[in-house]
Amino acid sequence: MKQGVVYIIECSNGAFYTGVTNNLDERLNLHHRGLASKFTARKLPVSLVWNSDEMGIDDAILLEKQIKGWRRAKKLALINHEYEKLPDLARRYSFKNLNLSS
Repeated sequence: MKQGVVYIIECSNGAFYTGVTNNLDERLNLHHRGLASKFTARKLPVSLVWNSDEMGIDDAILLEKQIKGWRRAKKLALINHEYEKLPDLARRYSFKNLNLSS
């Protein structure tokens, strides 16, 4: 069974990039050289801030997609191992407390 790892790198401008690979060292090397992604190539240097354990590639792809949909605050909780914050950060954003009037 093919294996994969989900990872998050932080770019020089503070943006996060989430990806999946079957060879983390090789993929990071490509990111550092500006060859892995147009997104990260324009924001060098990058640094690895989080990675999952190895898992089945299908599960890794699903996790990558899930994390890509998260807001920055939830990604930061994951990166900082603040797992107890994840359920609250998973709740849909509520517009009821926003003052949208001009």
